[in-house]
Amino acid sequence: MKTFSAKTHEADRKWIVVDAEGAVVGRLASFIAMRLRGKHRPDFTPNADVGDHVVVINADKVVFTGNKLRDKVYYHHTGYAGGIKEATAARILGGRFPERVLEKAVLRMLPKESPLARAQFGKLRVYAGAEHPHEAQSPEVVDFKGRNRKNVGAA
Repeated sequence: MKTFSAKTHEADRKWIVVDAEGAVVGRLASFIAMRLRGKHRPDFTPNADVGDHVVVINADKVVFTGNKLRDKVYYHHTGYAGGIKEATAARILGGRFPERVLEKAVLRMLPKESPLARAQFGKLRVYAGAEHPHEAQSPEVVDFKGRNRKNVGAA
C-alpha cells in the first residue's frame, strides 16, 4: 500500500463558526488549535496546512476556571532594559482587545516559531462581539459547548 500524504494546495478547507460565550478558555483553545492544524481529518499530514478556517465570536465572554482570571499573568517585553510588562487575564478581558486572551491561548498550542504555524494561525479570526464579516464564506456553526458539559464554565 502507498502512504497518502496530503498537500497544502489540495486541502479542502471548510469555514466554521464557534460561539465562545461562556466557554472555558483552555478547552476552547484546544478545540480551535485542533481544527486549525487539521488533526480532525483522516488525511492529516503534520507538515502540511490542511486545517479549517475558524471564526470565533463573543470572545470577550469567555470564562476561566478556578482563580485563573485573577492569578493568570501574561508577560511581554518592550525590548528595552528592564522593560518586562505584565497584565492579568481579568485586565486583558476588560480592556480594549479582549480577544487577545483566546488568540494567545490558541497560538501557544500550535507548532512553535515556524512558517507552518504562522499559516495555520492566519486562518483564525477572533471577534469580541457577535458580528463577523465572513457570511459570504457560508461558515458552518459548530456547537462547541454542547459537546461536553465541562466546556461551559460558571462565570
